[in-house]
Amino acid sequence: MVPHLTTALKGPLLDLERRFLDEQTAIERWFRTQWLEHTIPFYSSVDLRNSGFKLAPVDTNLFPGGFNNLNPDFMSLSVQAAQSAIEKICPEARGALLIPENHTRNQFYLQNVAHLSQILRNAGLKVRIGSLLPEITQPTTLELQNGASLLLEPLVRTGNRLGLSDGFDPCVVLLNNDLSAGVPDLLKNLEQAVLPPLEAGWTTRRKSRHFGAYDKVADDFAKLLNIDPWLINPYFAVCDKVDFHARTGEDCLAAQVDLVLERIADKYEQYGVKEDPFVIVKADAGTYGMGIMTVKDGREVRDLNRKQRNKMAVVKEGLQVSDVLIQEGVYTFEDIDGAVAEPVIYMVDHFVVGGFYRVHNSRGVDENLNAPGMQFSPLAFESCCAFPNPDCAPDDTPNRFYAYGVVGRLAMLAAAIEIEEMQQ
Repeated sequence: MVPHLTTALKGPLLDLERRFLDEQTAIERWFRTQWLEHTIPFYSSVDLRNSGFKLAPVDTNLFPGGFNNLNPDFMSLSVQAAQSAIEKICPEARGALLIPENHTRNQFYLQNVAHLSQILRNAGLKVRIGSLLPEITQPTTLELQNGASLLLEPLVRTGNRLGLSDGFDPCVVLLNNDLSAGVPDLLKNLEQAVLPPLEAGWTTRRKSRHFGAYDKVADDFAKLLNIDPWLINPYFAVCDKVDFHARTGEDCLAAQVDLVLERIADKYEQYGVKEDPFVIVKADAGTYGMGIMTVKDGREVRDLNRKQRNKMAVVKEGLQVSDVLIQEGVYTFEDIDGAVAEPVIYMVDHFVVGGFYRVHNSRGVDENLNAPGMQFSPLAFESCCAFPNPDCAPDDTPNRFYAYGVVGRLAMLAAAIEIEEMQQ
């Protein structure tokens, strides 16, 4: 069954969802033309926020780490999508080398690696897991709490090919490591297909570049449906050269916060939204929900206490924050058993393969849910977000989930354009 959704079902969002259903043929044709023009990331996940009057992506991850949270009934969808992706890159591929994050103590993440490995095996590939950890000098078995196990092996580079010590020489190197700590020399200038490409890592990637690409995608899609692009697109601005410890860049940050808040307020007035506008201030690079805060007035970023400054100044791998994204905050009015929830859509190649709800018992509807204490609803989407039923109401299953799948694919398309621009 599907978790009961408590969501705002009045106003433009229902009109938007009905428009998606009415224009399904045009939408799917439009997507097909986009897939022909762009190289789609091997996989991605998109965090969405549904405020009833707006449905928009707030983050796009190109190294998704929650495959273990997907409904196991949808394994076949993931396998078929993986086969499609591999056929485009290396049709004769027999082996794949999977390189995970260095989270050897994070059981949930390791279960994700195991699930991802199973998807690739079911797709017809021999899968081995190569570790970037310097202490992995010989094959090492990690026991997982769910009874499974993972074998981590040391990577060996021979010329411009990456493999393992026993001669395993894969066609494909699949990264599930977001390269926050930089690109190791082992991964540079390889002959093999590296998926996603190195440019997708946080060494070079910026959220502002992604949402700049999403602006273009949302505008084109909005013209197709004759809708206001704001309904599917959060405003944003950027400040660089910010130093939270030294308190430099505060003027830029406060000014941009107020500017984005003013733009949101104008839209709220246009659509009769009674809630208070807010923005999310976060590091322009990085993941795991680090370096994020909710702001409703530019003065708030001038009055941070030491704890708040420390929180904002450093993200994953201890990287110092200097570039900051100011993103329109999108309320989430969905909940599961009284806890605030947001949908996360998973895609392999250009196919939606499922999703789940990120749930947080102690966070509000205007706060980041990707934070310590979050949980993932064990009841994943009953339908895969790909097949709407036009005979149902817009908010019925699977129609609301189809809308989520459409917006998720828009964000994934933006990621493809973003990577292309970085590779030019």
